[in-house]
Amino acid sequence: MLNNTGFDLWADGYDKSVGLSDENNTYPFAGYRLVLNRIYNEVLSHPGKTVLDLGFGTAVLSSKLYEKGCTIFGQDFSFRMIELAQEKMPDAKLYQGDFSQGLAEELTHRKYDAIIATYSLHHLTDEQKIPFLKNLLSLLWDGGAIYIGDVAFKTRAMLEECRMQTGEQWDDDEIYFVYDELKEALANMEFEQVSYCAGVLSLGR
Repeated sequence: MLNNTGFDLWADGYDKSVGLSDENNTYPFAGYRLVLNRIYNEVLSHPGKTVLDLGFGTAVLSSKLYEKGCTIFGQDFSFRMIELAQEKMPDAKLYQGDFSQGLAEELTHRKYDAIIATYSLHHLTDEQKIPFLKNLLSLLWDGGAIYIGDVAFKTRAMLEECRMQTGEQWDDDEIYFVYDELKEALANMEFEQVSYCAGVLSLGR
């Protein structure tokens, strides 16, 4: 797993490496633009534009929402990612920290219309994901929603098939979402498979 220094070093080339994977329809970012576009449209289709972005990286998605008038709050592991994101969103409130250890205190004292996380929550273990998402629900206004775009699968069998096809490139340090294994604990969760290795999970309040 990358530590925050690793993310700092990766920051300047991150968008390019992601784009190449998406264009070539290869793991892990096949479907990346479709995932982000789906979440972008969902957020803007609802009233209220206060958005919390967890693991925003270089702010590919949140900067587009910012341009549409959304008020952006966020937390990321990497100081360098925050620098790049802040350049795109001067008025955004961005905090550094490992969200698996908790959100910055400043982020927990308000409510949001949408909470988004793209390709970031796979750093949580399966045991951490459910309570983490339940805690996030308490930060939503009524009618708000959480949108997660990531390497994700409807079933464990689909994940294992992708793992077999990917071979040595598969990242064993990342723990991907399997919808069928979460839906009982998170009854309101919905899932859309966007590519063979990516999907969007949504969870409303």
